[in-house]
Amino acid sequence: MDVTAAPSRVSLGEGSTPLVRAHRLSDELGLELYLKLEGANPTGSFKDRGMRVAVGRAAASGAHTVVCASTGNTAASASAYAARAGLRALVLTPAGATASAKRAQASAAGARLLEIRGTFDDALRLCRQLGELDGFVLVNSVNPDRVEGQKSVAGEILDQLGATPDIVALPYGGGGNVSAVAAGFAERGVAPRLVIGEAAERATTWASAIRISEPAHAAHVAELVEAGRVEVVSLVEEELRAAWRRLATSEGTFCEPASAAGLAVLLRLGIAGGETAVCILTGHGLKDTDAVDQSSARVVDATLEAVLAEVA
Repeated sequence: MDVTAAPSRVSLGEGSTPLVRAHRLSDELGLELYLKLEGANPTGSFKDRGMRVAVGRAAASGAHTVVCASTGNTAASASAYAARAGLRALVLTPAGATASAKRAQASAAGARLLEIRGTFDDALRLCRQLGELDGFVLVNSVNPDRVEGQKSVAGEILDQLGATPDIVALPYGGGGNVSAVAAGFAERGVAPRLVIGEAAERATTWASAIRISEPAHAAHVAELVEAGRVEVVSLVEEELRAAWRRLATSEGTFCEPASAAGLAVLLRLGIAGGETAVCILTGHGLKDTDAVDQSSARVVDATLEAVLAEVA
């Protein structure tokens, strides 16, 4: 399904994000490497593709409130699209476990934001219960409308590249995006090698967007693995950090930490030989500026001599 086919009045211009060649990393790794910049979506993450469909259909059904559990990006996206559709948004997040920028996005859009004393999985359990109430619609990725919208990224990659990539790499948090990407390629009749990176320390990882202990789509991802369509790689924290830094310093692509999981997988696997690979960078770096060490910034006198002394 083309995401633009969803109710048009809910759209914020999501989709059609850039696919850029990573020139330096391609040379270093021996790959034709491309980066799909999903942080260019309206609220800064891939969630917007599916949220437009889910919230649009919730509004069309007569719902008054959309609800979601979130580690941050879902909260920001659901809140923005609910405001666009004239609906209320109720967001449950684990206390102290989401990036401040994402909470700010949800608050700015007028969402009712509750931090619960528990995990993401506790929040999702409560939201599932809320979704059973009249007038409430759950808009986490367990809602099939979310997957329906998010799979459009696969078609965009094929159209922009003009070919089927050999490898597509992306993060694995809850698994909804993995399911959507696999479905999108299957609908186009192609099967690139899908490699997905999860944090080995799921419950405590620095990459907060994939800090999910019990992935909601784990069973479906396991089926994809069993069918040989997906490979899962568990990444230690330093692998995620190193890949995140490398994307920014080598290519100027500032993504949130979880988005670097795809590149971390490629680095782990050591794939080379001129294959074409696409890393889906799922969220913009401004979503989690707390991850950046800014201690190197210095205050100097407003003289040429002082500036040159720092850069000598």
